Amino acid sequence: MSGPSTSEKPRPVEAVDAALFRRVLGRVPTAVSVVTAEGADGPVGVTVGSFTSVSLDPPLVAFFCGLHSASAAAIAAAGRFCVNVLAEDQQRQCAAFASRTGDRFASGAFDAGENGAPQLRDAIAWIECEVDSTFEAGDHLAIMGRVQRMTAAGSDRRPLVFYQGRLVKLDSAAVRHAPSHPFAWWDA
Repeated sequence: MSGPSTSEKPRPVEAVDAALFRRVLGRVPTAVSVVTAEGADGPVGVTVGSFTSVSLDPPLVAFFCGLHSASAAAIAAAGRFCVNVLAEDQQRQCAAFASRTGDRFASGAFDAGENGAPQLRDAIAWIECEVDSTFEAGDHLAIMGRVQRMTAAGSDRRPLVFYQGRLVKLDSAAVRHAPSHPFAWWDA
């Protein structure tokens, strides 16, 4: 099977209905994280549902915020950040860091990580990064981080998940081990 000819012009993309786009992509569950940094004016943080791993070698992760987000700009300017992966019982912190007003850090206890970025005490994992690069991605700013340190909490608490426009909990059956075939291609 052959791919498209290099002389063929790509077809223009037709406008995608925003409501349909949200409805269809709302079927993709995402873990909820709070990204924090020690900014020039003190600690800064923002809730994201668009955190992802990018590369194993070098270890890179990325998250996306609205293009005009003051929090994203402050995190990028700080040069380092921490991704705090929220547990299913941290809806309060999720809402606080998603808010545009109020003291976001009053929603729970935190400590400074090794890179200075706040680490939320009850998160289930912490990923400390140095900003590797930033770039515009449509109406969002992408911030890529080079992982410096990472830690997982020593508990079996489950992650907070965003699905179809709301916060949901994983069913307890979803966390049981089910034998499966190894993904040989994963390590290739």
